[in-house]
Amino acid sequence: MNDTNILDFPKSLLGIQRKSEAIGFTMPSDIYIGSLLKTLIASKPKGHFLELGTGIGLSLSWMIDGMDAESYIITVDNNPELSDIATDFFGNNKQLEIVCEDGSKWIKEYSGKNFDLIFADAWPGKYSEIDKILDLVKVGGFYIIDDMSVQPNWPEGHQENVNTLVNYLEERKDFTLTKMNWSTGLIVAVRKYGK
Repeated sequence: MNDTNILDFPKSLLGIQRKSEAIGFTMPSDIYIGSLLKTLIASKPKGHFLELGTGIGLSLSWMIDGMDAESYIITVDNNPELSDIATDFFGNNKQLEIVCEDGSKWIKEYSGKNFDLIFADAWPGKYSEIDKILDLVKVGGFYIIDDMSVQPNWPEGHQENVNTLVNYLEERKDFTLTKMNWSTGLIVAVRKYGK
């Protein structure tokens, strides 16, 4: 099997990649995680989705591409420059809400309905506010995190944060999870039942 042969790229992806290079954005999402996100989102018709860490919208482009006409996604990032770029690409999409706010604050204040899939690609929802964010995953819903394998941009000591997070997720009895040594290192967790 040739896993590099991805045939169904989002239409906006090339433009976003060019913009990423033009501004020197050094934390773009991997196309493999994008392809996986699109596939998982396609499994949730009329879905309600959350992305934490919009960046300039690389993963978001895949997620939107996987949604049906009755799905909705919220994406949150604390960087106004990056949020503005994502808005330039996706701002006219009525199935999308782009929030420029501190992710921890947003998570703590969110009181809407739970999500069919949460992709946590930022510190909030991954290394902080983890209990609250996991409580927002519907039964049968996905919690996805990437960058679990050593990355060149990790600060000194970050491996300890990763180890603590993985151990915590392994101990949760209300989620089943698969750790994947693929792409940038993924964990795919599914909520089994409430606490």
